[in-house]
Amino acid sequence: MDFKPSYIIFIIRKFAEHYKMTTKQAYLYLKQYAGIEFLDDCYEAEHQQSVATAIEDLTMVCQNHGGGLRYA
Repeated sequence: MDFKPSYIIFIIRKFAEHYKMTTKQAYLYLKQYAGIEFLDDCYEAEHQQSVATAIEDLTMVCQNHGGGLRYA
């Protein structure tokens, strides 16, 4: 069974909660700034980390691709 799609959806929701945005807004932001691609490409490592670490990693990836959110 492939858990990757469920994990990606879960992390998008947690990212949205962290930044107080809707799930749709979070998805669009992550898609625009390479976050979704990162989650897909790095699933094997990321799903073994805490949710907080995954959000921090996503934030850094998106910043490196022009995103403006900062992890707090």
